[in-house]
Amino acid sequence: MIPQPKFAKAISNSLASQAYARLKADIFDFHFLPGDRFSENEISERLQMSRTPIREALFRLQREGYVEVLHKSGWQVRPFDFQMFEQLYDVRSVLEAAAVELLCAMPEVPLLQELGAIWFVPEDERITDAPTLSVHDERFHEQLVEASGNAEMARIHHDITERIRVIRRLEFTEEMRIDVSYEEHAKILRAIIERRTSHAKDLLRAHIALSQSEVKKITIQMLHQARARSAARAAA
Repeated sequence: MIPQPKFAKAISNSLASQAYARLKADIFDFHFLPGDRFSENEISERLQMSRTPIREALFRLQREGYVEVLHKSGWQVRPFDFQMFEQLYDVRSVLEAAAVELLCAMPEVPLLQELGAIWFVPEDERITDAPTLSVHDERFHEQLVEASGNAEMARIHHDITERIRVIRRLEFTEEMRIDVSYEEHAKILRAIIERRTSHAKDLLRAHIALSQSEVKKITIQMLHQARARSAARAAA
């Protein structure tokens, strides 16, 4: 077998990354609906790429749980499994509560001041761009677990974060959730800084439960709207 030149590998990896990003965005934005089927050739034509980077992108999405391969019949966007998402949220809640307990037992956690610079700001200085705030929200929770010092717990939590991102990011499509997020994060941080362990854990669990309820409601609504648009296009 003739070795592939380094520059050719780099180009292939770049195209695969582009295909991955575009396909994942289409799934996140419900351009591909849960249960939709497609072939590698269809995606290749749509993205104007060869099948090799498309296949690499699809296998990556498969490993992350967004698509699944169908025997001799192409690929499918994985149907939403709300029971699985609820279980992941439950595990996330356990991990973050454990992290908060560890943080409250530490004599000093410099990270808390860093997070406070983001979440203790006045209302007129709050981030209102939903995608940007979604990133900060995700990192808030990841940083709490990372700061606990338990590397394995942080690794598992990061994996869960990746798996629930497809619906979690929808939380900030409702403007009122922006203010609620700031207020709840600030309360959690103050409780940790003041070493009120039980109160901090209660606040965190309630925050995650409310977020879970909101994203499920929004997801169901957006899926219904996307299916209605798809049906309208098919009927036109």
